[in-house]
Amino acid sequence: MTDLNAPNPAKAGTTPGTSGSPASLAARLDQAQPYALGLFRIVVGLLFACHGASSLFGVLGGSAVPAGTWPGWYAAVIQLGAGILVLAGLGTRSAAFLASGSMAYAYFKVHQPESLLPIQNGGESAAMFCWAFALLVFTGPGALALDRLFGAGEATAAKAREDRGAPVAA
Repeated sequence: MTDLNAPNPAKAGTTPGTSGSPASLAARLDQAQPYALGLFRIVVGLLFACHGASSLFGVLGGSAVPAGTWPGWYAAVIQLGAGILVLAGLGTRSAAFLASGSMAYAYFKVHQPESLLPIQNGGESAAMFCWAFALLVFTGPGALALDRLFGAGEATAAKAREDRGAPVAA
């Protein structure tokens, strides 16, 4: 009779505890997760800020929107401001929430009436920014964020976990 829990020699390199195992790869990826999330936040924030700067100042190949026009100028201000905050990792969740909402508005009011699908109505960037910022609302800023320098992000999150009765990882 064979032991079903014994390592299978045919699956060399995949047994738990070996350096080439999927479990080991998952552990290494988990260690890098805050840095990947931080890099994601930086890139998304930079791209969003560039959209705002393009619309406000006519730089980077864009044309300036007249000041005070609805909704273009206000959207550009949100893009530049929220983009810079997200890029820096300062008030990330709040800035990402505002940015996500503004992109949802842009998609449903500007793009979606033209056609149902983003590929047909030119709303791919609005939809992608909306969901990228929604993800940052729930995940937080990751590594390399200014919030971490001031201790605001981690302390607030740990306090919220304690209030809910969830265990706090050290």
